Amino acid sequence: MTRSTTIALLGTAAVCIGTAYALGTGHPPGIGHALDRSLPKPFQEYVGIEYQRGSIPLPPDANETAEWTFARLMYPGGWNDGYAGRGEWDWREGFCLWTQDYPRADRHFSEAVRRLTRIQVRSVEQAVNLDDDDQVYNWPWLYAVQVGEWGITDQQAHKLRDYLLRGGFFMADDFHGTTEWQVFEESMKRVFPDRPIVEIPSSDPIFHTVYDLDDRYQIVGAEHLHEGHKLDGYVAHWRGIYDDKGRVMVAITYNSDVGDSWEWADEPEYPEKYSALGVRLGVNYIVYAMTH
Repeated sequence: MTRSTTIALLGTAAVCIGTAYALGTGHPPGIGHALDRSLPKPFQEYVGIEYQRGSIPLPPDANETAEWTFARLMYPGGWNDGYAGRGEWDWREGFCLWTQDYPRADRHFSEAVRRLTRIQVRSVEQAVNLDDDDQVYNWPWLYAVQVGEWGITDQQAHKLRDYLLRGGFFMADDFHGTTEWQVFEESMKRVFPDRPIVEIPSSDPIFHTVYDLDDRYQIVGAEHLHEGHKLDGYVAHWRGIYDDKGRVMVAITYNSDVGDSWEWADEPEYPEKYSALGVRLGVNYIVYAMTH
C-alpha cells in the first residue's frame, strides 16, 4: 500500500492514544491476568491459499514487540473446506480457510493502522491457534475470516469464551448468506450459550472511537464486484456480542468482506469506497478493543 494511495483513500487523520500497555503484545489488563501465560511465540509464516510462503518480502521488524499486532485465528475446516481437493492439508500448517487473504490483507491493514494512528504496530501478523497453550491471551485483538465455514471444536470454543471474558476482542469477517450464518451462529452458541448476537446500534462507541461511521454500507469482495453480493447475502449487518458491562466482545461483519478491502486497497481496479470504509472500520475496532 503506497503512502499516496493510503492518503487518497483515508486522509491524514491521526489519533493520539494514551495507553498504559507495556510494550510487547499490548494486552489490556485482564487478559490472562490469572494465568501463567506463556511468552508469545516467534513470528511464523504459513502457506496461504492465495499466496505462497515468502512471496511477500518480510519487513525487518517481524519478530519485534509492539503495542498491537494483527492476530489471525487459525481453525480447522467445517462443513465445507471451500476448496475442493485441499481437505487433506493439516490446518495447523496453513493452506486452508483461515488463510484467505493472508498475509497480504494483514500487512496492508497493519501499515494503514501505523499511518492513521500513533499505535506502535508490528508490520507482520501473528497466526494464533486456540489449542496452543495460552498463546491467545497474548493478543488483545483477534481476527478470523470465512467463519461461516469454520469448524472450531468444543475445546476451542471454550478457550475463545474465556479469552473474551478476560477482556479479549474478536472480529468475525467474510461470511455471507443464510447457510453460513447458521453455521456461525451455532458455533457461537457453543462459545456463549447465554449471550445473544444482536445488531450493534450506530450510536455505540465502537463506531465512533476514531471515525464516525454512521453511514455504513456493504463491503463487497473482489470476486463479487459485478453481482454486488455473494450467495443470498444482500444486506450488510454489523452485529455483536456484549459482556455484562456493555462492552462489545465480538464484532461481526456479516454479508461483507472487510478482509478483501484491506487486501486490495492498493489495487486500482478495486473500488476505493470499500477500502475506505474497511480500513476505518478496522481502526475503530482496534482502538475500541484497546480502550474498552
